[in-house]
Amino acid sequence: MKLTARRYCSAQFVTHFKYKSDIAAFAIAILAAICCGTNASAEEASGKGLSPQRIQAVTSAIDGEAIIANAKTTKDWLSYGLDYSETRFSKLNEINAGNVKNLGLKWTYNLESVRGVEATPLIVDGIMYVSASWSVVHAIDVRTGKRIWTYDPEVPRAGGYKGCCDVVNRGVALYKGKVFVGSYDGRLVAIDAATGKKVWEKDTIIDHSHSYTVTGAPRVVKGKVLIGNGGAEFGVRGYITAYDAQTGEQAWRWFCVPGDPSKPYEDASMEAAAKTWDPAGKYWINGGGGTPWDTMAYDPELNLVYIGTGNGAPWNRKLRSPSGGDNLYLASIVALNPDTGQYVWHYQETPGDNWDYTSTQPMILATIPVDGRPRKVILHAPKNGFFFVIDRTNGKFLSAKNYVDVNWATGYDANGRPIEVSEARGDKPFDAIPDPHGASNWHPMSYNPITGYAYIPAQHVPMNLTAQKEWTHNTSVPGNPMSGLGWNLGYDINVTPPKAKPFGRLIAWDPVKQEQVWKQDYASPWNGGTLTTAGNLVFQGTADGRFVAYNAKTGEKLWESSTGTGVVAGPATYEVDGTQYVSVAVGWGGVYGESARATDKEAPGTVFTFAIGGKAPLPEFKKYQSAGLVQGVKYDPANVGPGTLLYVSHCAFCHGVPGVDKGGNIKNLGYVPAEEIANLKDMVFKGPFTDQGMPDFTGKLSEDDVVKIQAFIQGTADVVRSKK
Repeated sequence: MKLTARRYCSAQFVTHFKYKSDIAAFAIAILAAICCGTNASAEEASGKGLSPQRIQAVTSAIDGEAIIANAKTTKDWLSYGLDYSETRFSKLNEINAGNVKNLGLKWTYNLESVRGVEATPLIVDGIMYVSASWSVVHAIDVRTGKRIWTYDPEVPRAGGYKGCCDVVNRGVALYKGKVFVGSYDGRLVAIDAATGKKVWEKDTIIDHSHSYTVTGAPRVVKGKVLIGNGGAEFGVRGYITAYDAQTGEQAWRWFCVPGDPSKPYEDASMEAAAKTWDPAGKYWINGGGGTPWDTMAYDPELNLVYIGTGNGAPWNRKLRSPSGGDNLYLASIVALNPDTGQYVWHYQETPGDNWDYTSTQPMILATIPVDGRPRKVILHAPKNGFFFVIDRTNGKFLSAKNYVDVNWATGYDANGRPIEVSEARGDKPFDAIPDPHGASNWHPMSYNPITGYAYIPAQHVPMNLTAQKEWTHNTSVPGNPMSGLGWNLGYDINVTPPKAKPFGRLIAWDPVKQEQVWKQDYASPWNGGTLTTAGNLVFQGTADGRFVAYNAKTGEKLWESSTGTGVVAGPATYEVDGTQYVSVAVGWGGVYGESARATDKEAPGTVFTFAIGGKAPLPEFKKYQSAGLVQGVKYDPANVGPGTLLYVSHCAFCHGVPGVDKGGNIKNLGYVPAEEIANLKDMVFKGPFTDQGMPDFTGKLSEDDVVKIQAFIQGTADVVRSKK
């Protein structure tokens, strides 16, 4: 019998019999059990139980109207960026600048993952949905911190190398009783929100001979699930697809760059884009890139959905499009009709992208004064280091100002085009600032309409780019960064050591004045996304293992809690039974976090949930386990040079420089037991770590290659030891 029937039956006894004695109350309980079954707890009867029936009832009510209505109160967190505008601004103020010092831990939940955790949880009426690495989805009871169910799409672990930036997932979507997740290997899966059972599944990938991945959170707009993809470095053609939320049938697809010019163009937007590419570069063979792997936003009044597009493939435009050109629609914000997928307008933030300056960083829809009158705008702080204000009704450029130091352009002209520095596209080594990690990356910023500030997780990871004279699509060349695993950059990395210094920073930015208001400096790049509230607060996790609250107006630090390991995801806040909670999913990782770290602790992926007066103990944090500098592995010094090139083309972006980097969620090979390096061939050929995402290098490396890589690892460790 359904819960609603049990609840009705129990209520009838209470209504018709006004017993006052304990005996009478006991009799009511017995009669209710006989009539209605024994599954109805007192909690369920009160409407707070999380039975499958209740979860189904609650989640089935979530649709576009519910997301719009929730934006008025922000009691729940129903979409990746909280609302369709992706503001990450909560109107809740029970937790505020005056009492945040009393914030305490309520519970933690083990996500059972050891790789990067980048998801912002969704919460409706005390039911939390959050994804971990390998696209595993967890449903959690917020009231208890206990598991409701988990769903594992069973992504083949041996395919972990097919993504540039860790086996991560940034979150799920919720719509009419279903949870939607994009799996790392490119599937879109609809899950029953109550039971965790798969309802339907669609393969979103058009060509499995290329390394496409899906790591971004889906969005549901007007009954359609929107999902993009990543893989530009691996030579793919980016696109976004809409699927019917009920059936999974494809509704439309829009490509971000043109295809083979010898074939018909998909639509007029592709025909127009092709005029901005040089066919001499045969860009379609390498896909062109443009993958829309993260940001989306939606304006219901304008009926426009906005996407941010990715970088060029390869990065180096001289190899991709030799005679130049803007290469539409790379590094752009594009407006589409959500009903048809038809192109409406675009604004290209980095014409002719040459530095992996994607525009896939989270955008925010807001209304701010421009020239003395309110304008509907998009606020955007992409990788290229400039903060953009764009009219979202028509794509008109309004303003741009660099929010960090940049050296590739001096500014933007009145037409919205960058004023480039010639050296940035030269043949000489160039210390790209920002570097390809970006002045900001996927870590979401937030916008507080009360203060009028956007809160940006800003950074710099020093990187020097040297243009390659020759390059061939999908060809493994020793010394070409990660080319042995399918990367196509057209650049050598850090052959000339970069001179810039790394930093991590939280910036409060005034988009009207286009200026920094305050900042907080951090120990490292790669800090988490931000959340801001009507309680005059900004929350952010840090690379050095803290979760921090700041005064949103002044930047004063008001509170912090240890998280053990570094935080990269964005937090969420919500209300359950009259209490405001703040939750953040913690798990160090991502492209920077694979090989570097800022803490000496490690822990499994964990959801931390806080409330005023919380007194739960912190979980145990283990010391990051690292052997001393490897020593004693015999090698021929003549092999160090060739081994260096092989290491760069197969290992460097995951393991870092032996003995120099600390290792992130992947071990640095300068600090592993000597027997592992001495027996390296047993590690790289059908080795024991393939079930954790390590590639099987069978057919990619020879045993002689492995001997040379051993020499590089041990030789580098010996140099580091001598300097120490």
